[in-house]
Amino acid sequence: MYTTKEIQDIVNQKFSEINWAVEPLGLYAPIGYVLALGGKRLRPVLVLMAANLFAENLKPAINPAIGLEIFHNFTLLHDDIMDKAPVRRKQPTVHVKWNESTAILSGDAMLIKAYQYIAELLPDKLAAGLELFSHTALEVCEGQQYDMDFEQRSDVSINEYLEMIRLKTAVLLGAAVRLGALIGGADEENAKRLYNFGVNLGLAFQLKDDLLDVYGNAETFGKQTGGDILCNKKTFLLITALKNATPAQQKEFEYWLSPEGGKEPEKKIKAVTELYNQTNAKTACEAKMDEYFQLAIRKLAEVDLPNERKRNLFDLAEKLSYREV
Repeated sequence: MYTTKEIQDIVNQKFSEINWAVEPLGLYAPIGYVLALGGKRLRPVLVLMAANLFAENLKPAINPAIGLEIFHNFTLLHDDIMDKAPVRRKQPTVHVKWNESTAILSGDAMLIKAYQYIAELLPDKLAAGLELFSHTALEVCEGQQYDMDFEQRSDVSINEYLEMIRLKTAVLLGAAVRLGALIGGADEENAKRLYNFGVNLGLAFQLKDDLLDVYGNAETFGKQTGGDILCNKKTFLLITALKNATPAQQKEFEYWLSPEGGKEPEKKIKAVTELYNQTNAKTACEAKMDEYFQLAIRKLAEVDLPNERKRNLFDLAEKLSYREV
């Protein structure tokens, strides 16, 4: 078995070997810039960790794992344009550093590159791997569309929000471990259990991200804190707070969610955060996050392998769900 650190090193080494300094530089330089920012590189790590549960040779899993990470970063590139986000991983986003047209086209190229890397699956795994990836990629797009639709609605429910983040974020973590299981030679039942582990972990991961966006330290979080508040993003926190608010708190929300309230960004972040505290939205979000984490752990426990062989995945799930960055 590889350690988590050894798997991370394999992923990082592979990314360091990819040369993006090719013509036309205007297309490829932004891709190299985004991928050099690093991040957790969680998805390729999960692919390799899942493959390693069933096989010692990780070489067949490396390029497909890289493909998933390139796809993930493609979605971030386009999401940042839609969200008008100025910072990603403590650095200017591509549309800020270059321009929106460059970010769109470089993102398009990343999607194509992702397919090229996924297509390096061994022949007997290729059809199933491409089907899994294509299905997941479309689900991520569906999740992003729901996210954008929610911007125009004031009646988004908790269940709708959870379905949106399942599609936008969680299914890609599920796909990562299922792809690794496929490459490693797992049977269908264990592959399904791992997929459900990954999806529930992804839900916990996104709820933690919602919390960090409001309560995290901007220096360690790597993104602008309060960004969700400033753009009135429908998150678990906001939906819960609006549901629990008293009439007086509802009136406060009406002001801060209005264009007028948006003219005072620092005051808005402070006031809305306080409303989250008063309405127990933070506590509710933490409880829901823990619920999905526990579900993930149960699904991983059901995988028909000795617990010691799954120890690295158990530990990683805990670190991700209760992280501070």
